[in-house]
Amino acid sequence: MTVRTRFAPSPTGLLHIGSARTALFSWAFAKKHKGSYILRIEDTDLERSTQESVDVILGGLEWLGIHHDEGPYYQMQRMERYKEVIQQMLDAGSAYYCYCSREELDQMREEQRARGEKPRYDRRCLHNQQPRDGVKPVVRFRNPQDGVVAWDDLVKGHIEIANSELDDLIIARSDGTPTYNFCVVVDDLDMKITHVTRGDDHVNNTPRQINILRALGATPPLYAHLPMILRDDGQKMSKRKDPVSVMQYQELGILPEALLNYLSRLCWGHGDDEVFSIEQFVEWFDLNNISPSPARFDMKKLFWVNAQHIKTTTNTKLIELITAQLLAQNIALEQLDLNAIIELVKARSDNLNTLAKEVAYFYQPLTPSAEELAKHMTAEALQVLNNFASAIEAVNEWSLDAIKALIKEFCITQNIKMPQLGMPLRLKLCGTTQTPSFDAIIHILGKNNVLARLRA
Repeated sequence: MTVRTRFAPSPTGLLHIGSARTALFSWAFAKKHKGSYILRIEDTDLERSTQESVDVILGGLEWLGIHHDEGPYYQMQRMERYKEVIQQMLDAGSAYYCYCSREELDQMREEQRARGEKPRYDRRCLHNQQPRDGVKPVVRFRNPQDGVVAWDDLVKGHIEIANSELDDLIIARSDGTPTYNFCVVVDDLDMKITHVTRGDDHVNNTPRQINILRALGATPPLYAHLPMILRDDGQKMSKRKDPVSVMQYQELGILPEALLNYLSRLCWGHGDDEVFSIEQFVEWFDLNNISPSPARFDMKKLFWVNAQHIKTTTNTKLIELITAQLLAQNIALEQLDLNAIIELVKARSDNLNTLAKEVAYFYQPLTPSAEELAKHMTAEALQVLNNFASAIEAVNEWSLDAIKALIKEFCITQNIKMPQLGMPLRLKLCGTTQTPSFDAIIHILGKNNVLARLRA
């Protein structure tokens, strides 16, 4: 069997972090089995679907590096196909017209509740197909009445639901537009989808879709319903409190490969492995290894994973990623060895924004706080810095080893400890005491820059 998976978002908002995990798992499973990953845009909700949302989804997937093999297919471009299948079902008797008004349906449900019954359509139009003047009918699927619909979910295990619990759902509205559950079935059938990976909020749709597929004479795909992603405190993630959009993580300075790495660990794992490449993930991944329990999103852990990826990312790539931020500050990058700066500070950064700030103070010293100045820029400290400037001026060999030797000798001759030089020196050169080793800073800045900042 050739594996064919799909990711089918509705373009009604942002690309949610949970949807990104669904796309990742669908994509990885297809890659693992040398299959195809299809992108499908389910845009039949005309009131809420927007081109802006489509662009956001496509942009988010592009940034993550989850590239589709086929598509994107748009449901609104397949209307004629849906109408064709609906007519086939009407002709076969597996669907029927329903002329009931909203008022009739409401009254029917009220009467059922009064009798202690579960509200469901009572099939009155199945046995009375007489058209009504001025009424445009909907089309309902004739759901089986007996037995159960069952499937072996690749995440949740065996699930079965009595057909008597299922309604004859509407598959085409009165204006002729098909409904979500029907379009999904036709798309999965036409696109020969073998494995459907989606959130477990779709579990209730699955028995309906399986019954429609069987009515069409098709074999249902295998289903894997992924558990929810919760906040670290166990509550649902929300747009108001949490960064739920994929592109918000880009703004936070997260590398796409780090976000994919972290998302892959939400309900799936490979032993004790925490940090790995997307290639390793594809090699290890299997839908059968997904836990059915909800995952908890830990921002601190995400930033830790991001820090590990920053450490192993090439300096060239990191420079490419932060150059725009640096140029926005009118920094003349050619004045210093940017590669050497990146090499020095990248182990200190857990996101690209912090990395850019660490790089920036080499070019433009920060403004120290009043507290830092009062604590470290005493009269004694200023005298030490003045003496150190004279020592720097006398240096002929500008190498890291020579600078280290100079610092050591200076502290001995001045009879001071290293922090008595280091703290005010960091503040003077960079505007902050939170810096890497100051001998490396001096070496990168160069003699002229060091002297200019010491005497400023």
